[in-house]
Order: sequence, then structure tokens, then C-alpha cells
Amino acid sequence: MKKNEDYTPDQVLDICREYMNDEHVEFVNKAYNFAAYVHKEQKRATGEPYIIHPTQVAQILASLHMDPYTVAAGYLHDVVEDTNVTLGDVEELFGNQVSTIVDGVTKISKYKYHSHQELLAENHRKMLLATAKDLRVIMVKLADRLHNMRTLKALRPDKQRRIANETLEIYAPLADRLGISKIKWELEDLSLHYINPQQYYRIVHLMNSKRDQREAYIAEAIDYIKTSVDALGIKYDIYGRPKHIYSIYKKMRDKHKQFSELYDLLAIRIVVDSVKDCYAVLGSIHSKWKPIPGRFKDYIAVPKANGYQSLHTTIIGPGGQPLEVQIRTFEMHEIAEYGVAAHWAYKEGNFEGVQLDENEQKIDVFREILELQENSDNAADFMKSVKGEIFNDRVYIFTPQGEVRELPKGSIPLDFAYQVHTEVGSHSVGAKVNGRMVPLNYQLKNGDIVEMLTNESSTPSRDWIQMVYTSRARNKIKRYFRIKDRQENIQIGHELLETELKNRSLSTKKYLDKKHVELATNIFNFTDSEELYNAVGYGELSPINVIHKLISEDPENKKKAEKKELEENVITETHENAPKPIPESTKLKKEQANANTSISVQGIDNLLIRLAKCCNPIPGDDIVGYITKGRGLTIHRADCPNVQSDEAKKRFIEVSWNNVTREKRYTAELDIYAFNRNGLLNELLQVINSNTNSLINVNGRLDKEKMAVIHVSVGVNNKEHLDQIISKLKNVPDVYEIKRTVE
Repeated sequence: MKKNEDYTPDQVLDICREYMNDEHVEFVNKAYNFAAYVHKEQKRATGEPYIIHPTQVAQILASLHMDPYTVAAGYLHDVVEDTNVTLGDVEELFGNQVSTIVDGVTKISKYKYHSHQELLAENHRKMLLATAKDLRVIMVKLADRLHNMRTLKALRPDKQRRIANETLEIYAPLADRLGISKIKWELEDLSLHYINPQQYYRIVHLMNSKRDQREAYIAEAIDYIKTSVDALGIKYDIYGRPKHIYSIYKKMRDKHKQFSELYDLLAIRIVVDSVKDCYAVLGSIHSKWKPIPGRFKDYIAVPKANGYQSLHTTIIGPGGQPLEVQIRTFEMHEIAEYGVAAHWAYKEGNFEGVQLDENEQKIDVFREILELQENSDNAADFMKSVKGEIFNDRVYIFTPQGEVRELPKGSIPLDFAYQVHTEVGSHSVGAKVNGRMVPLNYQLKNGDIVEMLTNESSTPSRDWIQMVYTSRARNKIKRYFRIKDRQENIQIGHELLETELKNRSLSTKKYLDKKHVELATNIFNFTDSEELYNAVGYGELSPINVIHKLISEDPENKKKAEKKELEENVITETHENAPKPIPESTKLKKEQANANTSISVQGIDNLLIRLAKCCNPIPGDDIVGYITKGRGLTIHRADCPNVQSDEAKKRFIEVSWNNVTREKRYTAELDIYAFNRNGLLNELLQVINSNTNSLINVNGRLDKEKMAVIHVSVGVNNKEHLDQIISKLKNVPDVYEIKRTVE
């Protein structure tokens, strides 16, 4: 899969022709032509035509051999969100399956939310619930996110970090749960590059520093292993397996190990025809090289929840070095790389009948998602549960009958009991793990055999609510007490809401009438008012939250707030943007300031102008004018994070560079990130001094990992001059990143 080059639409069709018939290829081409037409006037942040993005998304899906509907949806995934095309238009032209997928990946934008986080949570919830009904939604979303991550460089640093964090928290774990390691690894590596560039480049540097030695060792080990496997007389492939940067970073961080202490940097993969051959190869290798105790894992007998199967063993290889070996069949390898997409590879046949089989429809992760949705009060609560339980590390345990159960890491026997059945959990009195009695709050570990002890007359304890780890168990325990004490809770809930309203001097008659109570019931996803009162009375829902929502969502209050906001905006614009008379003594200063900064202000005169010290704009930068209170106009770089809020943008005024001369010098602040070594600073200063005679300041520091961060202030004529300096600094050995500083 090409990562640095864009595929053309014709190349995407060539991939489709490898596994689709002519009718289906034409259907995909129709989707491209439509997308190209409706996106024709749009550009990406990189300045490229927008259609490049959906084309790359379609290519990623085609390379996974997804069905024609999914590849077509890859082309069309942004048309509803970013053009005038409606979902009805998509359904009319391309059918229900494509419109369903496009709807699933389309963000929610028509509703007003109190915060960006709330909107983000609602978008994630919408996508995950759509995915639970049709897995193709997440396939398109993963392809969309992968290409966005590949082109993230075009965005502001703060946006890069936000999107990279979101990718690491949501999309990489989703790819992992679906077993699509090909996408998962790339998403993780790209995310680390933007979240922690120092560690990313440090690991790259360490991997490159001894690459020749490692490759020679792998080649030697392959030759040794071949002599053993050849004797078996079976068909096989053998090759070295590259380690991904994020997995190295995660092991170093979580296990507090140095790069040199990691066993599985050196790895070999052997792919064979059958399960029988897998175990034969394992026996052959173990008979020749000693395995390291505790490093053998049999994922063939006990597959991971995402369908991954393989044998993993670490042996003492040639020269006494640890060497990891993975052994799997060709079919297992396909599933390891493509996950659910491998099960759902498009098959020649009925154009209208591409569906998942029964096994794929029952993927546990999406059953859990639907259950979490049923028990969540809002989108934020839902996403918190998803991240904590579904995307966290997992433990695999056994029932006494040998059945494998998967739970989030941190689960206790009670979580296991409620996963088996509500009645098992409710009547639990004790637990045995590996044949020994343990307390109910014992933290389960991989491979534990768990047996629950129950008594029909036993009931849940309220203490269990705080003990259990999973939302599933917690909600079932809460439900028990909601039902048990229902009438008492309803009365208490009503009284608590009345008290809260009285404390705020608000009318109980108004806010607890039928209309407002129905509004609150809908907001918090309850079936009726009694369920709402029950939740408040039990303590599951805070009366403060209910009253806050009632006040903020009350139609009369919302109308007043909107009117007030409109009036404030008009007043702000009138008072802050209108030209004001300036005394003659000040005009000369203003003219000098304008001459010094070479700034032209659109439509307004008589303003004092200064360059912002936080981002130090220089000629050639995209700039904005920010009208301050009493201090005139401040010029910021357009990407300065200090003026990105909606409130700040209300104060913007159009400005541009004017009459810039090469004689004037502007200050540019740079942070240079590099691997520390002798002579590094001297080489950097030589480059700077040979390209500008104005080095204003320089200082540096070392972080915990001995990585150098060197800050320099230099005088430059314009952005072109600065770019030349940065380009030459990047050519200094061991420099891996240079950023303009923003305070």
C-alpha cells in the first residue's frame, strides 16, 4: 500500500477490477464521477483539490477487497456533510446500502451543543451505534481517518495533537478490536509522531542505528530455522517481521525498559498451510533452540476476541540473543492483517446481496456498545464507558468448562458473574480462582479459571456498586436497587427536585409541570417521569444536573439567551470595530507604527498597530488583525492558538503585509529538536550565522531521555528567508524537527 503517493481514480478502478465484475466497477466509477462533480470547487487544507481525499479513502477500502457499496461510500462519505447533496439524493442515486453507510459516517452538525467535547461525543456515539448495525460504517471511517492522519501535517500543531489523541483513543483501538492490524499499526505510529515527536524520532534513531546488525542477525536466524523446517517437507514462507514504533514506545513506557532490553525487536514469522503444520514447526524449533520460559503463547487454541490466531514463542537464537518466532497458517495471516475485512472479502455474485455472515454479525464489541448505550445517560457517559471497557487492555479467563471469556483489564469475579448472567451475579456469595477461594474484589489475570459460588437466597450488596469494574455489572446492580426501592425512590426524587428549585428561587409549579418533566425525561433518555424521579431518588442522577438542563433547555430561556447574545454581538461590533477619532498627537505614532510593521488595514484608519509577541509574525505569514480594548490593533499569525476561540474571532479585522523591504529585520523564534551529541550546538550556530547576521538569543535544555531542545531567536527579512534557514538547519545530522515557537 503506497503511503507517500496519491492513487488516481483509474488506479483505484484497476484494484477493483482485480476482484469485481464490470457492473460493480462501473458502480464505483459512477460514485467517483458524482463525488468529483459536487466537490469540484473545494480544496483541502493542503491546497489540493478535495476529491483527492475521497479517492484515497476508496483506494484503502478497495485494497481491503470491500464490496462495491463500501468502496462507493468511500468516494461519497463527505458529500452530505460538505456539499448541498442530501442523504435522500445519495439513496436515490446509489441505493439504501450506500446511503446507510454515508449516514453512519456523517457528523452531527445541525444541533447546537454546549461544548466541542459534547459534540465530539455525540458524533462518536452516532458512528459507533451505526457501526453496531452495519460494520461497513467503521471500515469507511477507519479509511477516512487513516488518510487524514497521513496528511495531518497541513494543520495547526494544536489540531494535529487533538486529532492524533482522538485517533489513539478511538480509532486505533477500534481497528484492533476488529483485528485490522494493517490499519491499526499505521494509525498508532502516525499518532505518536504528533503526540510525542521526541520519543517517536528517538526510537526511529535507535532502530536505524543498528539496523544492519539486526538484519544480518535475522538473515542468519532464518538460515538456521530453514534447515529444521525443510526437514518437515512442508510448504512454508519465512521472513523477518518489522516492529512498529508505537509498540516499542508502549513497551518501553509500560514496562519501564530501555530499548536494548526489549526481546521482540528481533522477530521471524513462519506461514504454513495447516494448523498441524504450525505445531510441527513449533516442535522442530523447540527441539533445536531453547524456549524462554513464560514467553510461549498459543493463540490458535485460544484465539483473541478479534479472531487473531498464531503461535508465539521466544527462543535463545544464534549467538545467545532472544528471538521471537510467530507461526500461523496463510488463512490466519490474512485475518491477522485484515481482521473482519478478511471474513467479508467481496465475493462475485449477486449485486444486491453483499452481507456479513452470522458470525460477523455477532461480534462481541458491538453487542457491548449497544448495551452501554442502553445504560448511558448521555453521549459523554457513553464514550467514557466505551473507552474504559471496550478499548482498554483485556484479560482472557476460563470457565470451569473451558469456555474463554474476555473482560476489561481490572475486572473482578463479580464482573465475570454478571457477564455470564444477571442471576449468577445477583446470587453470588463467593468465587474460586484456579481452585482457590478468593475475595469478590480479586483482580482477574490472564488464564485464570473462575468458578462463581451462588446461593438462591442471596441478594446484591450496595457496596458492589463501587467494587465492580465494568459498567455492565454496575448498571445491573443499580437496576436491582432501582426496582427494589422504586416507590420510595420516586417520592424522594420528586422532593429533591422541588428542594433544588426552591434553593434557586425558581417556581416548582413551572419547572415540574407536565411539559418540563417530559422535556427532562427525553433529555436523560428515560421512558417516563417515574423513571426520572426514581433515578434522582436513588442517586444515579443528580438533581442539580436535572434542574440545570431544565433551565438551559427551556424554550423561553433559550429564546432570551439567543436575543441577549445577538445584542451583545451588535454592541461589541459597534464599540470595538467602529472608527473613533484619535487626537493629532497620537496620529503620528500610529503612522510610525504602521510604517514600522508594514501592515495595511482594510477599511479602517487611525488604529495603533503592533506585532504580537506570542507568535512573532513576519512578512509572508498569513496574518489576522485582532482589535484589543484600548491598545489598538495586534497582528497575529493566522495559526496562533491564542486567537482561535470563537470569541476572539469576533474581534478579527482583515489585514495584509504592505511595502515590505528587505532592509527591515523581524524576530523569529524557533525550537530545534535533536538527538544530543558532541558538537551539535556548534554546527547549528554555524548554519544560523552563515544565513543571517542577526542571532539574538540561544538557549537549550535536555529532557529525561537526553533529547536536546534548543531555542533560538533570529532576525529575518521575511518568511522565505526563515524557510531557507529552517531547511538548512534540518540538514544538520540528528535534527529531527523544527517548530516556530508560540507562547
